[in-house]
This record gives sequence, C-alpha cells and structure tokens, in this order.
Amino acid sequence: MANIMSELEYKLKLVNNEIVRRRENNHLAGYNTGKVIHKKQMIFHKCKKKNRWVFGGNRTGKTECGAVETVWLARGIHPFKENKPISCWVVSLSRQVQRDVAQNKILYYLRKDWIKQIVMTSGRADSAEGGIIDYILVKNVFGSISKIGFKSCDQGREKFQGASLDFVWFDEEPPYDIYQECRMRIMDRRGMIFGTMTPLKGLTWIYNEIYLNKNKDDEIWYQQMEWADNPFLDKEEVMAMTKSLSNDELESRRYGNFIQSGGLVYNEFDENIHVIEPFDVPKEWQDMISIDPGLNNPLSAHWYAEDFDGNIYVIAEHFDKGKDVAYHAKKIKEISSLLDWHTTNGKLVALIDSAANQRTLASSKSVVELFYENDILVNPKVNKDMFSGINVVKRFLKDGDGKAHLYIFKNCVNLISELKSYWWGEGDLPIKKDDHCLDEMRYYLMTKNALSPSIKQKKNEIQLDKEKLIKKLKEQKGKFYF
Repeated sequence: MANIMSELEYKLKLVNNEIVRRRENNHLAGYNTGKVIHKKQMIFHKCKKKNRWVFGGNRTGKTECGAVETVWLARGIHPFKENKPISCWVVSLSRQVQRDVAQNKILYYLRKDWIKQIVMTSGRADSAEGGIIDYILVKNVFGSISKIGFKSCDQGREKFQGASLDFVWFDEEPPYDIYQECRMRIMDRRGMIFGTMTPLKGLTWIYNEIYLNKNKDDEIWYQQMEWADNPFLDKEEVMAMTKSLSNDELESRRYGNFIQSGGLVYNEFDENIHVIEPFDVPKEWQDMISIDPGLNNPLSAHWYAEDFDGNIYVIAEHFDKGKDVAYHAKKIKEISSLLDWHTTNGKLVALIDSAANQRTLASSKSVVELFYENDILVNPKVNKDMFSGINVVKRFLKDGDGKAHLYIFKNCVNLISELKSYWWGEGDLPIKKDDHCLDEMRYYLMTKNALSPSIKQKKNEIQLDKEKLIKKLKEQKGKFYF
C-alpha cells in the first residue's frame, strides 16, 4: 500500500511540475486565475462597449489590461468577446516607450510558439525585446493569422492612414488628430478603441470627450484604477510612495484623476459609490423637485427622494435650454406622471432659484408666476449661500465617518457630468461654468441639512475665516457671484 501511495504521489508531482512548466511558458494562463484576482481588470475585459478606457495611476495594473486584451483577441481566445482573426494597432507615445512598455507587455503574454513572424523596424527578430517591432504575425486558434501592428504618436497623423482594423489600443493619451484618424480605421469593421493611461496632462480633449462624455456617446465607457485596486502591490510600498508624493501627484499617479491647478470642488464624489442603477423608489420616499431656471441658459430640474435613514436619492432629471416655461413645465409634469409623483392641491411643488421672482424683458410675468399658471407651485425661498451649501453637499457625499448619504441614478447624466467637472478657480471661488444642476441640488440639500444630524458638522475656524473673506471680497467687487 505504501508503494502504491508513493507511486501516486510521484505521478501527482509530475503533473504539478508540468502545470508549473506550462505556466512559466504561458503567463496568459496565470492571468487573474489564482486565488487573488484584480477585479477591475476583469471588469474592463467583460465590458462590451466599443470605446473603453482605463484611467489609472502608475502601477495600478492598467497596462496589463491592454496587453492581455490584445493577445486574447489576436489568439482568438477572448473569454468575453467574439473571437475571429484580427488586425490591430498598438499605439504608444514614442518608439522608445513602445519598446519599454506596450511591446514588452505583449511579448510577456505572447508565447513564442504562438508567433509566426516578427518584423522589426530596428533590431533583430530573434531578440525582439531589445529592438523596435513593426508588427507581429500571431497564430490564432482558427488556423489562420492575426496581425498586431505597432505605431507611435511621434510619427504624425499621416502614418495612421489607409489601414482597416478591428481594434486599436492606445497606451497613454494620444493627440486628438491621431485618435480621430484611428477611429476612421475601425469604422468599416465596426471595431473597438480601448485606452490605458495616467492623466498627467490636465484637462485635455480626453477629459471632455471620454471622461465627461460631452457628446453622450452610449459606446463610451471608462473606469479608474488606484493602487488599492491592485491586489499584487505591497502595502508597505504603497504607504511609502504615498508619503513621497504631493497631493496633486497623488491624484493623478495614484488615483488616476484628472487635475486642474485649483482642484475639484467635490473631490469626495466617486462614481463607483454615488452613481447607482435606477430602482423603483417607494412613494413614501418622494420628497421634492428642485429647479434652476434658464431660458437661453439650460434649465435643470431633478427629483429627490429620502429614505428613512436620511439618505438622499436623485432619481430623475430634466435638462434643456432655449425653451420657454410652458415647454419645461410640460416636461416636468410628464416625468412626474411617470414617477407617480405626489402633488399638493393638484399642483406639483418645487424649489427654485430666487432669481425666478424677477420679471424679464421678454415677459410681464416672473418665472414663478409662469410656472404657477402651468400647475407647478415653485418656492423661491432658497438658501443661496454658496460656501455653506458646498460644505453641505460635501458632507452628503462623505460624512465624517467616510459614509455616503447621496446617491444618483445613472440616468441623471448632466448632474453626474457637472460633479466631475466643477473646479476651484481664482480667489477660492468655484468656476461658474456648467453648474446649473449643482446649484439646484445645493438649494435642495440645504433644506435637508438641519434634518440630518449624522451629517451636520460644526464649522471649523478655517471655514469661518474663508466665508468672512469671501463676503468681504463680494462687497469690494460690488457684485454677486452666486
């Protein structure tokens, strides 16, 4: 019996050794297949959107996403996508960066017996790691060949013309003209774009077109990665690096955040926490509609609900410009009807900016009066103190214990966009641009502040001094900013 067990153990050892040997020669087989999984990498691979981006700090695992995605697709073994022979480009900022980063990662995951041919721009194909690769012909599981081509942004837009591709991987942020040219290259095959980058250049085109998604493109998707998302990083190393970087450097190099010199007003906002899928809200939770009026400027309206624990939910949005009050009132009533929203004496009730009390040159009646004629009773008595309001919003986003009390349905796209793009400007004042949703949300949350003892906090001396300074600044300049 002892001899039989010893023979079985020997055979098991041989099997284990073979598994280890294969894993050593096939890094792809070991990618996110062990006990520890990089969850955000897998979310990226599973996403079916045609324009996907990872904004991540250094060493968050973002480049692995692009390399593995490329090799999976080239081999025809992607576990979550349609598999077929492909032709693609890997785009780096320069040839040297290509060699050291994207090219190196692809060769790491691409087994040598999968490679039919390597064509070099410089260097030798038998030691491709040290040279610059032009393209790799990859044997796919269909018995045919896929092609991975390498490009660099310093070649200029003209070098990106003519080809027809299944996908393009951008390793770091490309110039806008090259991005647009690559979009043309995937058009006839209905291909994909994906990018992995650390946002070090400030508020560039990618901030507006991808992060804010100004054009509301349903195929655009992104996620952010930070050091804590990478389970393979040593915690002591993370702590040491955190201490060595400035706050601005941490925002981009750790968290993958876009930064501007003044910083985000609502840096507590985290889409992974505060943006949620819509659900059927109990009628008992329905609370208030809040409106920031605008005719030539956008009019923003949101519907707010509050659960029994004092958490606020933004559940619907109306946002439009260049329309009259009758049009906006009709839309607000239509949305309210779909929500089965409560009324008072047959009229909807809403908060509104006190400026709505004023009569305009275009009408002998105020906006308040016009809404009333359209069966919406608007209350212009709102607290417009900006700094107090901002602090209240911040505490709903994250209280003293780090807990969120504000949740936004993902269909409220304009509010989400404004939260992501609201920056401090000169004189410690927020930049007054694209803040219509934020204004009326602030008016609403100011009415809830006194009712939320777990969120309400006493102002510190710095906050009080800042408010005094702003008040003095307003008096000196003789105009309102808010």
